[in-house]
Amino acid sequence: MSKKVNSTTKKPSKTNKSSFLSRYILKPLVFVAGLGLCFLLIAVLAIKLTWSSLPDLSAMTEYKPRLPLYVYSSDGVLLGEYGDERRNVLNLQEIPMVMRQAILAAEDDGFYKHGGVDWKSMGRAVLANLTSGRHSQGASTITMQVARNFYLSSEKKLTRKFYELLLTYKIEQTLTKDQILELYMNQIYLGHRSYGFAAAARTYFNKPLSDVTLAEAAALATIPKSPSRTNPRTNLKAVKIRQKYVLRRMEELGFITQAEMDAALKESLIPQEVEVERDKNFALFGQYVAETTRQLIYSMYGENTYGRGLKVVTTVSSEDQRAAYRAVRNGVMSYTRRKPYPGPAGYIELPKDIEKDQEAMVEILERMHEKYPDNDELVGALVLEASPTKVVVVRNEDEIIELQKDQLKTVQRALKPNAKDNVKIKRGSVVYLEQIKLKDEYVWSIINLPIVQGALIAMNPNNGAIKAMIGGFDFTNGGFNRTTQAWRQPGSTFKPFIYAAGIEKGLTPESNISDQPFVLSSRQTGGKPWTPKNYGNNYTVSQTVRRGLYKSKNMISIRVLKIAGADYAADFLTRMGFDMKNQPPKGAYLTMALGAGSVTPLQMATGYSIFANGGFRINPYLIDYVEDLNVQEDEPVVIMRAQPIKAGNEANRAIDARTAWIMNNLLHGVATSGTAARSTVQLKRRDLHGKTGTTNRSVDAWFVGYTPELVGVTWLGFDQPTPLGNRETGGGLAMPMWIEFMKTALKDIPQAKPAPRPKGIIASGGNYYLTEYPPGKAIANVGVDGLPTNNLTAPVFTSISTRPKAPDAIGDLIKSITPNSN
Repeated sequence: MSKKVNSTTKKPSKTNKSSFLSRYILKPLVFVAGLGLCFLLIAVLAIKLTWSSLPDLSAMTEYKPRLPLYVYSSDGVLLGEYGDERRNVLNLQEIPMVMRQAILAAEDDGFYKHGGVDWKSMGRAVLANLTSGRHSQGASTITMQVARNFYLSSEKKLTRKFYELLLTYKIEQTLTKDQILELYMNQIYLGHRSYGFAAAARTYFNKPLSDVTLAEAAALATIPKSPSRTNPRTNLKAVKIRQKYVLRRMEELGFITQAEMDAALKESLIPQEVEVERDKNFALFGQYVAETTRQLIYSMYGENTYGRGLKVVTTVSSEDQRAAYRAVRNGVMSYTRRKPYPGPAGYIELPKDIEKDQEAMVEILERMHEKYPDNDELVGALVLEASPTKVVVVRNEDEIIELQKDQLKTVQRALKPNAKDNVKIKRGSVVYLEQIKLKDEYVWSIINLPIVQGALIAMNPNNGAIKAMIGGFDFTNGGFNRTTQAWRQPGSTFKPFIYAAGIEKGLTPESNISDQPFVLSSRQTGGKPWTPKNYGNNYTVSQTVRRGLYKSKNMISIRVLKIAGADYAADFLTRMGFDMKNQPPKGAYLTMALGAGSVTPLQMATGYSIFANGGFRINPYLIDYVEDLNVQEDEPVVIMRAQPIKAGNEANRAIDARTAWIMNNLLHGVATSGTAARSTVQLKRRDLHGKTGTTNRSVDAWFVGYTPELVGVTWLGFDQPTPLGNRETGGGLAMPMWIEFMKTALKDIPQAKPAPRPKGIIASGGNYYLTEYPPGKAIANVGVDGLPTNNLTAPVFTSISTRPKAPDAIGDLIKSITPNSN
């Protein structure tokens, strides 16, 4: 008997189906949606909180970059630039279109289309980085880079990236695209202290951005990716590789044609080796002016000097400054050539066959040039072969020079087989070369790098504006400025101040003074006995004051000072701007007559200016005005301007106008008939005045000369006081520098007519008398003992023993460059 089987299948209930949907589909969806909503709420909250904490964009809207200190000549030539960031801010319209297009092609070709973030490029970069397993691509837009440069650190964190994105959008909402691009092109770091493409064009190609070629613009556009490692000076090969990419992208974007791209690729990139170190980054001839200006500005602003963005315009003329630079160098080199060759600058041991190993030779030459750098026209070289008739030297790997015969005249003693080791030129010696003219062509000759120094300063005697300043032969050798910092004995150039004091005491140009020698005992000097001498031990019975000054007679000068007296001379010299603390003590005051005190060339220029301008004390000044480049106005904003003290204000009178006129008459005679007569002959002018000066044992050589419009002082000597040599004088050493400089400085200045004789001077018998000392009362003769033949009391003179104060801050700065002139 069989059982009945129920074959009916049990169907799932609706309840089970709902449970499945709820459990496996709806709940996850709800969870995901909820999670997404939470994330969205969190994101919105994060954006809101972060947005409110984003920095104010005033650093962009009121863009004030760190700008260096710029120092310019009065005619707009850049003399110096000081600062950690080299930058030249330009408006976008001033940036060449080719440069803008190169940057867009290299960095962000969709810049004018996206809203600050290029999501397509970012997604592509993320995918590429995930695929490669490393950070192989970036997607930063120009706006993102601007945000990073102004506000963000370089750390790579997710929170920082989020912050960067929001900041990018804020920038896009605040600034126009052109404003953003302008900020980028001025702010981006491009290596070697250069910020912005204008500075980079100067650094790498030594030209303004407006002059860069297509090839150079593309090369500059390669730098932002890695400015320290990929730039034309560090890695030209890498620049060329990426330059090709930039040019190709420019062609693809329609910025340039195929032909323009091909031509740019063929163009040679020649980066210029422009030195960017702070103390070398200016015109060679303007180094002393630039550094002195920097010191003055630093005394006011401290470290802010290098980032405040000040443009300082000096009183110096670039043409005059160039002329002064060449005059000093030529004067120093002329002296150096006349002296025996002291020996090579150094020695480098050379392997036997070094000439065959080019790589090793290049390394040795690099070491040589580093230790013995070129000095303007004087260039270092390494001796490969030396004999009395021929010397072979190498400057660079591809420049071997052979010197023979006349090219070796100055070094014959160093080429003799028996020459001393420290003098001998041999294989491995480091020598300096200069080009000389032989038979209508320039050839190389061996020269010693000078040890002697020179200085020149020139100023307008009517307002104190410094027109030229050269403080030494070579600024790079310590930067010591001998025009303002070197305290030297002035020798006979000090005599006019002594004569002027004597004039006010009753002497006249024709007063007859004993020229006989004498001895002062130790009792009279308070120390050692003193036997002053005339130059060359030449004496006469007597000389007039005029002839005594013309011929620079020491005996005359001493007796003139004795007539003036110690106290009156001290007061007079104070009025002329000299500090008596730097002059001989009262017991030895007669040595002042021979220039035994200490002065600077700047002080001498200031003192002679009083003669040139008719008796008025003026303050020398170097800074004309200062502009603030960070102040955005239609016109440059001048924050400081000199207000010089000008000659003609009786409140600033230092000496009687009559005394100044008589001294001009005497010093004009020195320049026409005396020790400075060569100046009148060579310059072919009749308005010159001057005085030569040579100190004891010819340690210092001076010349001070002037016209009514320009005073110039030249000096030559060793930093460590050392005799310059027998028969070396100011007329032979310093005056030629002055003449060479004045050929340029005076060429556009008309010859001045003789100044009219002031009231209060009596002209009689070819002589000039102050009315207080008419003929018969003036001192006619001075004997061997230094006493006048008639006893007279000098008139009362109201002294001006304090220097007039300049009316503003720039005037106060003068104290920094006029040591101890109270």
